[in-house]
Amino acid sequence: MMKYTIVVLFCMTLFAIPTTSQIPIQDSIPIQYNESDFLIVDASCGQCNFNLSGEGCELAVRISGFAYFVDGSNIDDHGNAHASEGFCQAIRKARVKGNISDNRFQAQYFKLLPLDEEE
Repeated sequence: MMKYTIVVLFCMTLFAIPTTSQIPIQDSIPIQYNESDFLIVDASCGQCNFNLSGEGCELAVRISGFAYFVDGSNIDDHGNAHASEGFCQAIRKARVKGNISDNRFQAQYFKLLPLDEEE
């Protein structure tokens, strides 16, 4: 009977301990970057304007003369790519932070600059 009581108490203790899935997760944590963390790069459709091989329109950036597809931001996140000032029609400027891995730009931050700030 004593063994049964110990097993029951042990099981009750396990169910009383909260699991990590019960811990609330913040929706967004503010991230602060230094100005020196950012690059201003050319951004456009890799296939339409940077002559990259692919299977459709995909966001790319040009850094130091080399073009890279972007992971972490999508071409459709920045408006209609086929509009007159969209990525398939124009090369735009973007403020980015990230690194290059496996010949792709891994974006931690990607913001398209307004047309009046590009010049």
